[in-house]
Amino acid sequence: MKTPDSRFYCPLISVGTIVLDENESSHAVRVCRAANGDTLQLCDGLGHYADATITKADAKACEVRVDTVEDAQFMRPRLNLGIACLKDDALEEVVFHAAQTETDSVIFLRTDYSQEPKNSDLKKTVRRAELKSLVSLKQSKKPWMTRIEGPIEFDKWLKDYQGDLILCDIDGERKLDLGLAESSANGNAVGGSIANENSTPITLLVGPEGGFSPREIEAVKSFNNGKVHLLNLGNTRLRARTAAVIALGKVL
Repeated sequence: MKTPDSRFYCPLISVGTIVLDENESSHAVRVCRAANGDTLQLCDGLGHYADATITKADAKACEVRVDTVEDAQFMRPRLNLGIACLKDDALEEVVFHAAQTETDSVIFLRTDYSQEPKNSDLKKTVRRAELKSLVSLKQSKKPWMTRIEGPIEFDKWLKDYQGDLILCDIDGERKLDLGLAESSANGNAVGGSIANENSTPITLLVGPEGGFSPREIEAVKSFNNGKVHLLNLGNTRLRARTAAVIALGKVL
């Protein structure tokens, strides 16, 4: 019996027989060469895992048996990344990297200096970003899948948002200790849910190329529905996609 060094996505994990979708079935049987009796590690992106034994190694509809479903031993991450809409495939690249970390969601924000067409609904970009997040979920072996939200106008999002903010700013601190690792590690499973006394969301804001507009920066700094932290990313000028990854590394 062998276990492929990968997790397989199954949105509805339960005890009993499960049929994996064609993509996961093909990956298991054709790519990983899994056979009857082998074990697959399943995850649903919602904090649940299971070791599943293959009962029918079908590349289009692989059947597995699950005896026990396990819950993640720490709470869902409370860090989010809000990033301005970018051109080309930059948003997908950011999601691919961010979704490998303990980031709860990536929010696409339409800002004053956003570089995508203003009349674009970004449906294709959002869908591709969701697929990148799924790939990162399985590769990183984390329990929670990073959600993709937006696009949404920055002003509307800020007006409705409740929680703390981190703004990348030249006058900010070089390193912020927000206790994110401790809050995840101290979370406990309670009745099938994850509880922690500190669950205030935190959103890291990264602007487009050229940054947020002065008006938007002032709106963030005067935000009163949570704390505002300023984070310095160093002495060099960074591309937006690079800034997002560097900022996550400094916070997590």
